[in-house]
Amino acid sequence: MLTKRIIPCLDCDLSVPEGRVVKGVKFKKLRYAGKPWELAKRYYEEGADELVFLDITASYERRETMLHVIEKTAKNVFIPLTVGGGIRSCEDMRKLLNVGADKVTINTSAIKNPELIKEGSETLGSQCIVVAIDAKRTNRTKSGWECFIYGGRKATMLDAIEWAKKVEELGAGEILLTSMDRDGTKLGFDLELTKAVCDNVNIPVIASGGVGKPEHFYEVFSKTKADAALAASIFHFNEYSIMDIKKYLLKKGINVRV
Repeated sequence: MLTKRIIPCLDCDLSVPEGRVVKGVKFKKLRYAGKPWELAKRYYEEGADELVFLDITASYERRETMLHVIEKTAKNVFIPLTVGGGIRSCEDMRKLLNVGADKVTINTSAIKNPELIKEGSETLGSQCIVVAIDAKRTNRTKSGWECFIYGGRKATMLDAIEWAKKVEELGAGEILLTSMDRDGTKLGFDLELTKAVCDNVNIPVIASGGVGKPEHFYEVFSKTKADAALAASIFHFNEYSIMDIKKYLLKKGINVRV
């Protein structure tokens, strides 16, 4: 039986020289949480299975800053690192992989240029390509969930479930699924959205958006086929440690690595 993964997410604001980790609610009202590599090292020592870094203020000019952050982190953290934000080409992907990232995640660029998924998969391997889907219930698409790009600022009229199936066809190795409706609310994962995506694809799905307590991890693993659960707020602000979550899940019969 495969173990379920617990993945802290570091939303990085790189508008300052060294970068900083921030966290908001529904992609807004950001507050400071710490330095990227310091939090990464802490989570590694606490037992995180992987880490996700997202450059939430991404632009081409900040690419070198993100390379520095990942390179510095990779020297002290020995679990898989997934990095996203502002990636527009296979060359951008290759640069991040060369400084220590294990996977890259793309959202805006994938929707604007779906062939980038295929190109990245064929060039670098599907195991390196994670497609992020930021979904919000707008009831303007077939399933009701719509994909958003540019950090949640722009609607696309693209159905989230149909897009999930398409990215698998194009060669994505994994999906990072964020419920914009639940992001930062601590109300729990959007189980309906997560289940719908998991039931329609065969690649791993990382559930994201809404964790507020250990029970929410149990719900998403017991009620959907999610392979991993991503969280930020409850870890950044010391409400729970990663090991707290894993011990709870083990008691509930969920297989996790300790």
